[in-house]
Amino acid sequence: STGGSSSTGGPHSLGPDPVVLGTAGAYVILAESAITNVPTSAITGDLGLSPAAASYITGLDLMKAGASWTSAQVIGDVYAADNDPPTPIALVAAVADMHIAYTDAAGRQDPDFLDLGAGAIGGLTLLPGLYRWTTSVKIPTDVTLEGEPDAVWIFQITGDLEMSANRDMILSGGAGPANIFWQVTGAVDLGAKAHAEGI
Repeated sequence: STGGSSSTGGPHSLGPDPVVLGTAGAYVILAESAITNVPTSAITGDLGLSPAAASYITGLDLMKAGASWTSAQVIGDVYAADNDPPTPIALVAAVADMHIAYTDAAGRQDPDFLDLGAGAIGGLTLLPGLYRWTTSVKIPTDVTLEGEPDAVWIFQITGDLEMSANRDMILSGGAGPANIFWQVTGAVDLGAKAHAEGI
């Protein structure tokens, strides 16, 4: 379908089964090769990078704190493969779990919404469900995700995800960020002061 209510039950549907994150769920940002920040950000939660070293985390002004790093822009800890033990082993496990979760999200079949808005979803209210785009997705204005606390969204994006500066993902009806999954094949670009929700 291309819009309206989900083919799996409309606005009261809980959507697909959630993606299991394993130990990757302990991080709000988890990457393998680099994390680049354009200051100033406000990141709540832990960051992880492996197998790359902390020198590939830029724009956060890191300070070493034993098995992790700290940053004034992060409420949480920053971990990299070159931190003291047990961080390197924990990161290897988290990255492996990330790959499993990504493969699960990418492999979900029979989307409820295909190429919604031709990839321009700003201004829309998105119900729970499986969404697939064969293009990039742009969020030039605020977007709302509306659903119950146990509702799930999975967004499969073949191209890039771009959210304009000063825009918000608004959660409504009890929707929670832990049940929102963004599986993006290309780059993710969040503009200055953009507020994103989900994993």
